[in-house]
Amino acid sequence: MTPRQPLHVEIRPATSAADWRTVQAVRRRVFVTEQGVPEADEWDAADAPGLRGRTVHHLLAVGAGEPVGAARWRPAPGDTAATPRGTATAKLERFAVVPEARGRGVARRLVARALADARAAGFERFVLHAQTYAAGLYAGFGFVAEGAPFDEDGLEHVKMTLTD
Repeated sequence: MTPRQPLHVEIRPATSAADWRTVQAVRRRVFVTEQGVPEADEWDAADAPGLRGRTVHHLLAVGAGEPVGAARWRPAPGDTAATPRGTATAKLERFAVVPEARGRGVARRLVARALADARAAGFERFVLHAQTYAAGLYAGFGFVAEGAPFDEDGLEHVKMTLTD
C-alpha cells in the first residue's frame, strides 16, 4: 500500500459566522454521521456564541479549498491552576478530520496548531480525551495516557496529559 501524500492545509482560527457553520459541518459529518454521536451530545456550552474566540478557540483546516478538519481548545473546566508550578491547564478537544483527508497529516497539523495557540496564551499543561485508536497521534507530541479507557458517547477514550 502506498502512503497517502500529505495534504497542504491552512489551519486558522474559526472567527466568522461562516467559519463556525463550516466547523459545525465538519464535526457533524465526523462525529454525528460517521461515529454515531447523538447530535445533542456533540454541542455543549463551550460552543456558545459568546465564548467562541474569547475563552473557547475553534480551529478550521482547509485543504484544496475544502474544509477538511476542525478542533477546539479552551481552559480546562474546573482548573484551579493547582499544578506544581501553578500553571493553568488547557483542554484540547473535538479533533475531526473528514475521511478523504485522513492519513495526510491534517490531524497532526491541527494538534500542533492547538498546542501552539494555547502555549502562546500562556498554558503550560494540556489535557485531552483521546479516542483510543488515535492515542498514538497524541503520544507523538508527548501526551501520556492516564488511567483506564472509558466510554464517552459510545466511543472508547483515554485521558491524556502533557506538561511543558
